[in-house]
Amino acid sequence: MAAAATRQHIVEAADRLFYERGFEATAFADIAAATGLSRGNFYYHFKVKNEILDAVITLRLERTRLLLAGWQAAAETPVERIHSFIGMLIGNRAKIMLYGCPVGTLCAELAKLDHIASSRASELFTLFREWLAGQFSLLGRAADADRLAMHLLMRSQGVATLAAAFRDEAFIRREVEQMNLWLEALSPAASLPLET
Repeated sequence: MAAAATRQHIVEAADRLFYERGFEATAFADIAAATGLSRGNFYYHFKVKNEILDAVITLRLERTRLLLAGWQAAAETPVERIHSFIGMLIGNRAKIMLYGCPVGTLCAELAKLDHIASSRASELFTLFREWLAGQFSLLGRAADADRLAMHLLMRSQGVATLAAAFRDEAFIRREVEQMNLWLEALSPAASLPLET
């Protein structure tokens, strides 16, 4: 395996383990075991766990940017794009019920640890916040776009947290339906009189 591919393999394994077990609970040995690499090969790529954390955050930022770009390209309207964001809760419900939101759990853990990477991890939320605010602006809600973006982020995080606590898929589906109805009510078309 080439050096770049080996490094990527380590980062992807660490990303999965940090999500499933938590950053603090995941040891170097756990990541090495998950990759099947010898310690020497492993330490060639990463000397300390914080280096792996930095690479994991970079990977998540890259994947989030690609996700947002994909939603942007795939949908014609801001409402459709925001529906894609809300739909993540359904698309990822099995993992969310087991582990919570990968962004929320990492940010919360690093904040509790007062970890130096805490602010960098919060850049993941910032990507979603700014993208959502942009969509709400396109929807004609520029004056309160950031407030609406934060409200939707807060609501999705609450759903993810409670879904992990109660492992209740019906709850996720109900809340996603309510968020979609809320979004539709914000749409300019919702305020237009019906044609007769």
